[in-house]
Amino acid sequence: MFKATDFFSGVGGISYGLQIAGFEVTGIDIEFQPDYIGDYFVQSDAIKYAYDHDCDCIVHLGSPPCQHDCMLTAGTNAGLYEYPDLLEPTLKAFQSSNKPWIIEQPPGKATSRMRELLRSPDLTLCGEMFGLGVIRHRNFWIEGFDIPKIDHIPHRGRVSGMRHGQWYEGPYFAVYGEGGGKGTVAQWQVAMDIDWTENRKSIAEAIPPAYSQYIGEEIMGQL
Repeated sequence: MFKATDFFSGVGGISYGLQIAGFEVTGIDIEFQPDYIGDYFVQSDAIKYAYDHDCDCIVHLGSPPCQHDCMLTAGTNAGLYEYPDLLEPTLKAFQSSNKPWIIEQPPGKATSRMRELLRSPDLTLCGEMFGLGVIRHRNFWIEGFDIPKIDHIPHRGRVSGMRHGQWYEGPYFAVYGEGGGKGTVAQWQVAMDIDWTENRKSIAEAIPPAYSQYIGEEIMGQL
């Protein structure tokens, strides 16, 4: 069985998609993840682990936390929290591994920085492409495999929730934060197709498994 390593794994949204695609997956995270769904879990600093271990795997995948570059840190929460910059260190660690690798980041400042450090994203995925109840655009930089792009499908409507004192119905949920009618844990689980954890924060930080399943199946076809 081909192996993959999911760095900054959280509960394993990426890991589960890769498992469906046929990979054996090891998750690496600095925090213990009792709900991790992959085959193996190692509690470790992900970047240090990437340098210190010659992982017996086909591909490294990493979703370095984006709080350092996100709009809330620069705006609403400016000065309240300090977050480490893990984007460039992750890129350097992966580039030194001599293995194919994939880095995921949300749109915004993190994507702009990756354009400066490397290039424009090789792939952008959206929940609508997979019939999910989230939009959740995510950009991917892929080294070592050629993953076909998917045409972006127009969104079916609004994100459910409160906007300026008015309630809007829609086919999607905003899977982050609290309040504003953002949905229950059960609704988030359905929207993201993540049913193995009830931890709200863990679901909010996860990547829908459908994204990595698509990438994983394309990789499998090239191995």
